[in-house]
Amino acid sequence: MKTYIALIRGINVGGHKKVPMAILRDVLSKAGFNEVKTYIQSGNVVFQASEKKNKDIEKIIQQTIESHFGFNVPILVKTKEELQLIFDSCVFSEEKKKKSYFILLDQIPDVKLVKEAHTIALENEEFSIVNNCIYFYSSTGYGRTKFNMNSFEKKLIINATSRNYNTINKLLELA
Repeated sequence: MKTYIALIRGINVGGHKKVPMAILRDVLSKAGFNEVKTYIQSGNVVFQASEKKNKDIEKIIQQTIESHFGFNVPILVKTKEELQLIFDSCVFSEEKKKKSYFILLDQIPDVKLVKEAHTIALENEEFSIVNNCIYFYSSTGYGRTKFNMNSFEKKLIINATSRNYNTINKLLELA
């Protein structure tokens, strides 16, 4: 068995696509995952599974949610080791890292698009795109940013989901 972390995007936001975590844990356990744990209401799941490809697990979780809850949502799955590497590779100082967001990408974006994105400079905002993660820091807070996750998705032509430092840290502890 291997430990995985699933990051489910777009559930329990503004009263839409409601997924109670207790039911999600039960549904995923019945789908064959072991030691299923959730963290907060925004779709963070730690579990164990027989070794499979991340994309295969994403499809199973996506189909399970669609079958049980009636809607399709993007899922991003990382192994504990992959998420730990992303966390440890943050380019910011420890002080900024603790206030950063980790925008996890479903694939490594095209090099040309990454270079274009890196030409954007906005006051009070810093980011670095490293492999399949964007490390993002805003001195004014994430809620006031001009260049957010949706901007990155459009610019890099990828799908993404973001989590703050505390959430990533807690998921690694749970894993």
